[in-house]
Amino acid sequence: MRFPAAAALLVAGLVRLGVSADPRPFRFAILGDRTGGARAGVYEQAWREIAAADPVLVIATGDLIEGLSDATAPAQWLEMERLLRPHKRYPFHAVPGNHDIWSPASERLFQKHTGRPPHYSFDYGNAHFTVLDNSRSEELPDSELSFLEDDLKAHREQPVKFVFSHRPSWVVNVALRNPEFPLHRLARRYNVQYVIAGHVHQLLHLELEGVSYLSMPSTGGRLRASAEYRDGWFFGYALVEVDGTRVDFRFQELRLPHGQGRTTPLASWGMLGLAEGRKRQTPR
Repeated sequence: MRFPAAAALLVAGLVRLGVSADPRPFRFAILGDRTGGARAGVYEQAWREIAAADPVLVIATGDLIEGLSDATAPAQWLEMERLLRPHKRYPFHAVPGNHDIWSPASERLFQKHTGRPPHYSFDYGNAHFTVLDNSRSEELPDSELSFLEDDLKAHREQPVKFVFSHRPSWVVNVALRNPEFPLHRLARRYNVQYVIAGHVHQLLHLELEGVSYLSMPSTGGRLRASAEYRDGWFFGYALVEVDGTRVDFRFQELRLPHGQGRTTPLASWGMLGLAEGRKRQTPR
């Protein structure tokens, strides 16, 4: 069957812009930190639960190994590869954490064992994903901001955009409602909807001028001694559904023995944890 001329021109235009003419819904998963005082068995359980949801890809927000020592890191990466081996069918995108990269040698190991550079980007369907490297700095270095601007400019037509880094270097500015810091200006200019980090092992959700800033709960890294679910301290992960321009986050607490299997949408969470008056928890 041949397309009418007008339809053919429309499809050709969309291809040139990098936009799918008929984007299909998809689901992906986000994992939080595995290490930083890792608890045995949590990461493995999270992967088993994620596999049951059958996402198209998985993104981890960093700290895959305990690291911080060039001498012990090679063996730790081999152990990480062993944990991931049963789940090779899922494309895995790693964000470099401070436990993953701290030296030139550790950067080489990260690239060798993850197959990813410290910063990179990719598309899936009508969504664009940018991964930044602030593993060795509390702030985003100028070089990372330059990479981000060039990357977003090149993919400005993608209607859904996610930006990932390990450290939530944005947290103070967003909490103080300051819209003038460089990352936020870029997010606004290029219509980034979600900026996502790990590092603190606590689920936080802040909004600023239409941009959602999220810090992921732990997926194995140490929890605070007085940790409570309502404060965002739990072992879990996120499942994200993308359907056109609609994005739906569901935060999944692990089932027994490492959690109670509670599920909450993004709207239930705020800067101080589970928002009163908007609690929607459903057992899995």
